[in-house]
Amino acid sequence: MNAGYLVNKVRRYLIVAKKHGLIFRIIVYLLMIGIGFVFVYPLLIMLAESMKDVYDIVNPLVKWIPTKIYFSNFIRAWNVLGGFDVLLTSSFYMLLIAACQTISSALIGYGFAKFSFKFKRVLFFLVICTFIIPDQVTFMPKYLMFKSYGMLRTIFPFLVPALFGQDIRNTIFILIFYQFFKMIPKSLDEAAQIDGAGFVKIFAGINLPLAIPAIVVVFVFSFVWHWNETYLADLYFETAIRTFPLTLQRFTEYFAKLYPVSESANPLLRLNESVRMAGTLLCIVPLVILYAFLERYLIESLDKVGITGE
Repeated sequence: MNAGYLVNKVRRYLIVAKKHGLIFRIIVYLLMIGIGFVFVYPLLIMLAESMKDVYDIVNPLVKWIPTKIYFSNFIRAWNVLGGFDVLLTSSFYMLLIAACQTISSALIGYGFAKFSFKFKRVLFFLVICTFIIPDQVTFMPKYLMFKSYGMLRTIFPFLVPALFGQDIRNTIFILIFYQFFKMIPKSLDEAAQIDGAGFVKIFAGINLPLAIPAIVVVFVFSFVWHWNETYLADLYFETAIRTFPLTLQRFTEYFAKLYPVSESANPLLRLNESVRMAGTLLCIVPLVILYAFLERYLIESLDKVGITGE
């Protein structure tokens, strides 16, 4: 065995064999760790800051690990956010809107994918236009319309558009279902028709179960986008409905009402960055729990649907 043979063997092992080469694996792992750290870093900062008391915040020697774990920040942030009442209200409303948006998107996508009718292309183009036109252009007419109908300060400005396929980013969801239903062979529908199945049974009994990946993706994305929506929710809900993100947006105002302090009060009782960080962490906990439950289904669904989200 000469030296040239050994050099070539090592070279193949380290570089040429991309799937099993050591250098290739090291590069891949370094890239994955680097990219993952970019996403995890803000969460680590929030977690570290939320456990500090006011003395650790102003101490330049305390960066990541506080001198003692200060859980009172989470208790006060939880009370300011509204506790279980606001959490249940936020979750129920967003789940209801996401469910309605998923159902309407599935129906509209199924109609465009499976049926031929007059002005189909024109209507499909108009659906695309609702995504191209920014919300700021259509906000004022919609706001005046909801005001004339007496829907402000209720959930209906979000629920009604979700039922009719006009809600936030509804076009993306319609396109997802459209593409998914187009991939389902027509022979399945034709076989069901021969067996006497109607359109409703073909949709609900055959096509919809096959579209589970699309349903999971649309439902999760709809819930997350509505949960994080504060601009429209602030204008439509005003002060009648409180959600976690809306309360977080007015955190200073609610904190001052719940925990009034004087200038001579203990510094630990005043609002600081640690309490705000604790409130932010509590606000994203429901999304993390949802992702933890649906992570496996969501990754499989994204792989089948062929999108990566926004």
